[in-house]
Amino acid sequence: MKIRANALAGIALAATAALSLAACGNGTASPAATGSTSASADAATSTKVGGEITVYNAQHDTLTKEWVDAFTKETGVKVTVRQGSDTELSNQIIQEGAASPADVFLTENSPAMAQVENAGLFADIDKATVDQVPAAYRPSTNKWTGIAARSTVLVYDKTKISDDKLPKSMLDLAKPEWKGRWAASPSGADFQAIVAALLEQKGEAATTEWLKGMKDNFKAYKGNSTAMKAVNAGEVDAALIYHYYYYGDQAKTGENSKNVTPYFFKNQDPGAFLSVSGGGVLKSSKNSAAAQAFIKFVTGKQGQEVLKNGTSYEYAIASNVDSNAKLVPIKDLQAPTVDPAKLNSAKVTDLMTKAGLL
Repeated sequence: MKIRANALAGIALAATAALSLAACGNGTASPAATGSTSASADAATSTKVGGEITVYNAQHDTLTKEWVDAFTKETGVKVTVRQGSDTELSNQIIQEGAASPADVFLTENSPAMAQVENAGLFADIDKATVDQVPAAYRPSTNKWTGIAARSTVLVYDKTKISDDKLPKSMLDLAKPEWKGRWAASPSGADFQAIVAALLEQKGEAATTEWLKGMKDNFKAYKGNSTAMKAVNAGEVDAALIYHYYYYGDQAKTGENSKNVTPYFFKNQDPGAFLSVSGGGVLKSSKNSAAAQAFIKFVTGKQGQEVLKNGTSYEYAIASNVDSNAKLVPIKDLQAPTVDPAKLNSAKVTDLMTKAGLL
């Protein structure tokens, strides 16, 4: 997860450059049916919205800026972005309560969204927006929605681990043969989302046991990029991270991933968890029409094509838009079914603290 300054700064983002629409064929594969959309539907995000909105943004700032610039160009709505981390901003929204100046909350992972939802601070997402996103990529409550996704992977050094020696399951990393051989960033929201999914799938006893084995076996690094660099440098054999760190580095110089290969667990394994990035509208919004229009835009064809054609390398999940062609197709990930609304960040923090990981 990208490390950000704790201070939140308001940044007004206005579009000044023309943005062309790229043609995109249908094909967002998913375990659930999806609604269809079109460029005309995107253009009709709302022709009547106006004014200003404030977005509390825990997503990557460059990705959100692309969304914001395109939305402002389309609607004329001025968007102010306040940047922070998942947990930082979710805690701030809860502290602010009904007085929060936020209209929209965007995250990298689902637990922070569930935290705000459980505090009763989200308005319902408009049905037209919900219909753009397959059920697999949004909470069952529809109090917020998925906007993008990232897959759990094990990046490894092929010179140290042959294909037949790769773990069959993420749970195998707690076994004695993996002692001192793998890395992770337990303090980050990314890794904690992986643990939250494990807790939801396997229960508290199994999660506690795995965390105990992890504590014995792994090496801690601060940040997924740092963990991948450690594998690349030969410090450890493997690291449990999200896929886009590898693909993003490969798209640049590849200097931090040239000795690294991503391994996808598949088979509905806990290590195949697909983490949903979330977007929601706050009940406290002073411009709920524009806030709803923004979420509809992000999950619409034009917003999802930012994922397909951009450099975030996160998965497109809505409006039948394919993901970046360099990625493993989302249907081939064989991710487990996890309701994002049930990911319990507070319980995860408690279990990881007790295990000595935080």
